[in-house]
Amino acid sequence: MSEISPAALRGAVDLSSLRNRPTPPAEGAPAPGVVDLVVDATDETFGQILELSRTVPVVVDLWAEWCGPCKQLSPIIEKVTRELGGRVLLAKVDVDANPQLAQSFRAQSIPMVVALIAGQPVPMFTGAVPEQQVRDVFAQLLQVAAQNGVTGTLSVAEAGAEPAPAAEPELPPLHAEAFAAIEVGDYAAAIKAYEKALAENPRDEDALAGLGQVRLLDRVQGLDLQSARAAAAEAPLDVQAQFDVADLDLAGGHVDDAFGRLLDLFAQLPSDQRAPVRERLVELFGLIGAEDPRVVSARNRLSSLLF
Repeated sequence: MSEISPAALRGAVDLSSLRNRPTPPAEGAPAPGVVDLVVDATDETFGQILELSRTVPVVVDLWAEWCGPCKQLSPIIEKVTRELGGRVLLAKVDVDANPQLAQSFRAQSIPMVVALIAGQPVPMFTGAVPEQQVRDVFAQLLQVAAQNGVTGTLSVAEAGAEPAPAAEPELPPLHAEAFAAIEVGDYAAAIKAYEKALAENPRDEDALAGLGQVRLLDRVQGLDLQSARAAAAEAPLDVQAQFDVADLDLAGGHVDDAFGRLLDLFAQLPSDQRAPVRERLVELFGLIGAEDPRVVSARNRLSSLLF
């Protein structure tokens, strides 16, 4: 694995519009305090977080609710961040809710993880990666931060400053079984657990959403984007070839590209061969959410092709 460098993203990321530019803290001043080492960052609050990168490296996790790989990677990043005890701050950015940040980081594919050291962007990784690789990259990040004089430790607010968060409700047994399977990469077992949960309760929306996400993870596992695109280009009416690229696009955050590819395929196929494409589109719509503008637009186009 190549070493990360603060210069690698300069020119590719423009954070100038997000800076608050407050006066830097005086030398010897106490380390800033935070309520938590994992925070939700927004277009409005990011300037404050940017300034904290002068004290500790700030890891920025760009994600979205519909992104299956994001839900696989984010818990790992949070775990490693907390284990470092204030030497790193994690800022989570929902790209759908914060378009300015998504544009500033040029987040063309998610999950995308970038760090900030003294306000300068540092590349980490794109896509879901194993926990050991996350740990290795965090270790490199701390080395680069030290080389640039960023060696502080954030203090977490004492008990009483903020009420302790309520304990998360325990997962239903089949949901817990699915999560455990996903953590070890056994997507087939996770699918079976979610399917069993839906058989017991067809209205279990969490199980339905989880099933769609893990099916997507299972389908893209082992696929090579370049090879898949080449196969799809050579056979524009090959349903499976187009499915592969659409899945990869969706997993990488290119939602409109995925929908557009399948809708184009649907339009070109004879009417007696369209059913699998329509079913896949409906499944992907469920992953993104019925209220999402991209889903609304794609549904409208699908309806116009049906009638």
